[in-house]
Amino acid sequence: MGKFVLLDTRLFAPGADLSGASNKIELTSEIEDKDATTYRSGGWKEVLGGLGSAEISAEGLWEAGDPSMVDNASWADLGGVGPYTVCPTDSVVGALAYITSGMRADYAVGDAVGEIAPWSGTVKSSWPLVRGQIGHPPGTARTATGTGTIVNLGAIPAGKRLYAALHVLSATGTTPSITVRIESGDATLTVPTIRATFTAATAAGGQILRGNGTAITDAYYRVGWTITGTTPSFMFAVSLGIR
Repeated sequence: MGKFVLLDTRLFAPGADLSGASNKIELTSEIEDKDATTYRSGGWKEVLGGLGSAEISAEGLWEAGDPSMVDNASWADLGGVGPYTVCPTDSVVGALAYITSGMRADYAVGDAVGEIAPWSGTVKSSWPLVRGQIGHPPGTARTATGTGTIVNLGAIPAGKRLYAALHVLSATGTTPSITVRIESGDATLTVPTIRATFTAATAAGGQILRGNGTAITDAYYRVGWTITGTTPSFMFAVSLGIR
């Protein structure tokens, strides 16, 4: 990916796509520097890496009246911890994605008379910030059991983990239920291995999972799902990464 203008940045909260309500999204990460300077540090300050942290800050145009809108979603998430995914440009399968589990720390609304009603908010990380890909796009409705597009995520060395975030954006039908899983294998995934399974979801919401640090030699992954209910339909996004 070369230089580009920010035109289609995406922001997914636990159970809502906030992209269309946002006109500014910033993602920051840092490692705390701890002073380790001694008399043998050669006259230079010496530091060691301490605790890591990440933060997502966003702002945009206020809307309310539906669980998918920014005011409803922000109040529902305030003080809670859940999955967040940020994509610098677009959210098609394979698009670059940054993933974390974070706490919705604050929410602000309002401005001077005559201004378009704004909002702003911040998410502070509770898990590492992970660089990965979109494994399932948000704009494709699923009404039956199936599998998605294969992505080359790469092998996972010992000590690293697979991270996966699920954002269920809508659920309709009578007693709809969806169970999403992450599969891995060779380039064809003819005989896939299930690496992670989310809890069955029946409504909009979010979940995030991570592996146990065991090495996985498979480089190829895809999202699979099992759907039940009467005339069920789900819109959801999944992001995957290794850290």
